Amino acid sequence: MARRRQIYEGKAKILYEGPEPGTLIQYFKDDATAFNAQKKGTISGKGVLNNRISEHIFTLLAQIGVPTHFIRRLNMREQLIRQVEIIPIEVIVRNVAAGSLSKKLGIEEGTQLPRTLIEYCYKDDALGDPMISDEHIACFGWASQEEMHDIADMAIRVNDFMCGLFAGIGIRLIDFKLEFGRIWDGEFSRVILADEISPDGCRLWDAVTNEKLDKDRFRRDLGGEVEAYQEVARRLGLLPEGAENAILDMETHRKKRGI
Repeated sequence: MARRRQIYEGKAKILYEGPEPGTLIQYFKDDATAFNAQKKGTISGKGVLNNRISEHIFTLLAQIGVPTHFIRRLNMREQLIRQVEIIPIEVIVRNVAAGSLSKKLGIEEGTQLPRTLIEYCYKDDALGDPMISDEHIACFGWASQEEMHDIADMAIRVNDFMCGLFAGIGIRLIDFKLEFGRIWDGEFSRVILADEISPDGCRLWDAVTNEKLDKDRFRRDLGGEVEAYQEVARRLGLLPEGAENAILDMETHRKKRGI
């Protein structure tokens, strides 16, 4: 099948026009970036793993009534999604102090927060995705008050579900990033969950050892990025024992064929 027209390329994914109006094909790349793309690299097979992990989590979220853009996975690296109008706000949900929160406030990494903390950042790579408040969002009309209520409610619901999901497989959900978009029905719109949920946008620590199983291994030059992503997929039941080598073999074959 001929490659469809490219709509957008981001740091970790490419969007192509979908087979039907109102749909897109989301392609997961192996590219890895950190610190607002100041650090760049490749994690071999990451796109395949993130595609499966995100499919799994979005499917489970839909089953508990969280509306998402996910329709179905198409192949190892692509999934069919609903086309949405992305709301230019990154939603950061934090359960444990880590990363920028620890640096800014001097809180030791790994400190359990007294309550779940939700932060908002303005989606603009050129500005470094600055943190913003509800007042900024209202002032500049990035989202309505009703939409922000829906976003906050969904973020808490997703967090509650994912904390339980990961706790059941021996992983602490430290924090994660969500994005939302609007879908329209005539003059009316509603907010749904978009983008992806994977180790690229989540901090995931082993519940016993606190070993990092996410993109922090790339950010901090810890090594073992591929193994960490595979471990998350394995614990979720998405990667049978020994399947990691098969994925890499298929990836090598795909690249040789120029697919």
